[in-house]
Amino acid sequence: MELEAVKLLAGAIALLPLIGVGIGLGNIFASYNEAIARNPGAADLLEKKFFLTFALTEALAIFALLISLYLVFV
Repeated sequence: MELEAVKLLAGAIALLPLIGVGIGLGNIFASYNEAIARNPGAADLLEKKFFLTFALTEALAIFALLISLYLVFV
């Protein structure tokens, strides 16, 4: 195999964790919406936790993207 083909395959494999990140973000949004619908008075407390979990989960996607770009272009 050529080196360029191996780089592209490695970059594609490094993006596979994005499937899990997408599922996780869907679960976070669904749980947040259900919790707010059940108890609207707890919106302030839940909002802080929601944004923290959303940011940490999205950070995993950004790290996977950076690793993939590094493998392809370096």
